[in-house]
Amino acid sequence: MNRPVRRLSLLMTVMFLALMAAATSIQFFQAPSLNADTRNVRTLYREFGTDRGPIIVSGESIATSEPIDTPYKYQRTYQDDGAYSNVTGYFSTTFNSMTGIEKAENGVLGGSDSSLAGQRIQELITGKQPQGGAVELTLDNTLQETAISAMAGRKGAVVAIEPKTGKILAQVSLPTYDANSLATQDSDAAKASWAALNDDENLPLVDRTSGGDQYAPGSTFKMLTAVAMLENSDVTPDTLVEAPTSWTAPGTTHEIDNPGEAVCGDGSGQVTLRQAFIQSCNTAFAIGGVGVGADNMIAQAEKFGFGEKFHTPLLVTASRFPQPENDAQLAMDSFGQQDIRVTPMQMAMITSAIANDGELMTPYIVNRTLTADLEEVSTTKPKSYGTAMSKETAAYMQDMMIADVESGTGYRAAIDGVDVAGKTGTAEIASGVLPHAWFAAFAPADDPEIAVVVLLENDPGDGGSSAAPVAREIIQAKLNE
Repeated sequence: MNRPVRRLSLLMTVMFLALMAAATSIQFFQAPSLNADTRNVRTLYREFGTDRGPIIVSGESIATSEPIDTPYKYQRTYQDDGAYSNVTGYFSTTFNSMTGIEKAENGVLGGSDSSLAGQRIQELITGKQPQGGAVELTLDNTLQETAISAMAGRKGAVVAIEPKTGKILAQVSLPTYDANSLATQDSDAAKASWAALNDDENLPLVDRTSGGDQYAPGSTFKMLTAVAMLENSDVTPDTLVEAPTSWTAPGTTHEIDNPGEAVCGDGSGQVTLRQAFIQSCNTAFAIGGVGVGADNMIAQAEKFGFGEKFHTPLLVTASRFPQPENDAQLAMDSFGQQDIRVTPMQMAMITSAIANDGELMTPYIVNRTLTADLEEVSTTKPKSYGTAMSKETAAYMQDMMIADVESGTGYRAAIDGVDVAGKTGTAEIASGVLPHAWFAAFAPADDPEIAVVVLLENDPGDGGSSAAPVAREIIQAKLNE
């Protein structure tokens, strides 16, 4: 072989080896980063061009994929009244993003989850178009729609849980939005909707139930304080407790008054714990919380889940009970003001634990995952979050909450022939700002099927007049099923 041919052969060998090295580097070493690169159109088409499976509530699809003549091939569509948008989230090609159940269960809906390996093998053998699996939620369509109707356009949230299992039966955040407006493949329309929703002072994109703003719970927090008093001393609902018309905590000149500056009971300064609870006397629980002590109060809150975030699989942000600096702060904390901040989901957990004889079940919203042919892949098993209180304490709380609806501030939640247990709350925010109205309840009290919490933001009424009737309608709808 002459010299020029040898040089050409050597050059071709070097070029071939370089090509092999480059191909190996791209296909093996750089593949993960290239696939993750948002500029990779093939990855976008593969991810967003999948025939995603449906999200199902009460046997009906509330999110589906429809064929469309675009490079993505499918358009994600949602029930257009926005009833479930805070739960489903949205699946957007314009923003290359997903939220809510779309994100939390993307593996199943997009067909890539390992649990769907059998389905993928079958699709490969048969040559069938790949499809995503389905996700069935625990939500009850009747309760979701009833809650929205009863809220009558007011801002706020509703969370309903099945106490014995932790199934989330309703999860409503208002105002809501139309997820279709962000899922549309018309990028100009999607961007305009995004801008309008983000500029809306009512914050429709915030999930008020569990993952957004947190709120002062007002007097619904007295459920936790009452549990702490019952668990950490020898009091019962019939024990006399201090309940003056006003009280000044040690080390401060700030007077704590009862709602409306009313006397508690007969005005003697002492009432039974039951009477203090059904009349929602601030002074009794301020004194009671200070008596229990900050460490015991915080420990009780932690048994209900305070300080911990978890997933349903939607994120539930951690509710807050920071260490009080002094007894004056603890006194205010003890009736749900000062530094206490909660999600409606957290208050529903407290309510359901009382209803379930002290055992708190972990809330969950995914009932089953299914194949594209709707064959069951997995079913969520109820799981205990922990024991929040003794059965005796739970029984005492049930007794006082029944009394609150029968003859106390929660009377507007009463249902003929049914023992409803409840607690009102009105959380003051600031001077000149309307308070938040709360109501927490469960029924039937002797065998609870539903625990529900209602929050109305900046409401002109209070927990008893505004929130309790909403809870009543939801409970009635459940009992009528």
